[in-house]
Amino acid sequence: MSLVRLNIKGISYSQTQNGAYALILNEVDGDRKLPIVIGAFEAQSIAIALEKEIRPPRPLTHDLFKNFSDRFDIVVKQVIIHKLVDGVFYSSLICERDKIEEIIDARTSDAIALALRFKAPIFTYKNILDKAGIYLKVNPKKDDEDQDQDSILVDELVAEEIEANIQENYTNKSLQELHTLLDEAVNNEDYELAAKIRDEISKR
Repeated sequence: MSLVRLNIKGISYSQTQNGAYALILNEVDGDRKLPIVIGAFEAQSIAIALEKEIRPPRPLTHDLFKNFSDRFDIVVKQVIIHKLVDGVFYSSLICERDKIEEIIDARTSDAIALALRFKAPIFTYKNILDKAGIYLKVNPKKDDEDQDQDSILVDELVAEEIEANIQENYTNKSLQELHTLLDEAVNNEDYELAAKIRDEISKR
């Protein structure tokens, strides 16, 4: 079975599932997206790894794993999403130490959080992408009976995220106030809010 490389397109909050997020993976050499429902903690950890300018005051669990691995010369070479059963994705970490390769089972959300920290590529098998991959449309038609229900769900999640970002307006704050808010958000470990404030600071 051939492997297909994936990139992270983004994370959307699901208002239909309390505390759940949709991680959207993008086919590198194609247009299909692979949506994966993950928990709030894993979403936060992935978001922090993506936002390289935001550093938590103490290492999160995935940061601890990375520090531990570095200390003992363990490298995560790649992540493979290798199985899909009843809507649940199964992944493996391909690790190497002293030129010996080991395969470790992991939840997909954890595997991707670690892949980001190790700068390791993410892959899945073509048959999984054929089965669960979708074409993300910008404006889905609700009356289209033939449209994939997964596509509708993900589109709604992305639309909710965009709307929330628009409503979260910091343009009336001074730079000093924004930096104060950023420090507070990081100290409170609200990294999603911190990322939004940092984006506003970057615009200035």
